[in-house]
Amino acid sequence: MLSGHPRRDDVRARLVELDERNVAAARRTADAAGLKQVEVVAGDAASTDQYAGMVPADLVLVCGTLGNVSDADVERILDYCTRLCRTGGTLVWTRNRRSPDLVPQVCAWLEQRGFERLWVADPSLTQAVGAHRFTGEPRPLVPGQRMFDFVGYDVLRRS
Repeated sequence: MLSGHPRRDDVRARLVELDERNVAAARRTADAAGLKQVEVVAGDAASTDQYAGMVPADLVLVCGTLGNVSDADVERILDYCTRLCRTGGTLVWTRNRRSPDLVPQVCAWLEQRGFERLWVADPSLTQAVGAHRFTGEPRPLVPGQRMFDFVGYDVLRRS
């Protein structure tokens, strides 16, 4: 847990979330833990503008996203990860294994883009977690770009 870690003050993080309820909960949690360097932004995580000044990063989390976008957007997100991760940085991602299981393709797409597989959860599990290290040179992050569209995005915006 970051709140008790001896290097907690070395961490600078930005969490981006569209749902205001989740934003409020994350802010309360960060404040209660005294994590002033953890910024919680209410905004659209699909916009490259949300990451200005934070990339390339040592650690990029793409969790709760890859199972909620089209396969084409999964590949596009992974391409953007070459702009989000620094050389030697780690990408942690999640994806369900519902049929058809896209996890092997996620790994292939990442490896085609200069990511080295560190670990992927056992295929018998219904939820996959993977970790890949970026071995390439980060490309510039262009502002004003849209990285993906959530399936059911309009439903989320109305709730």
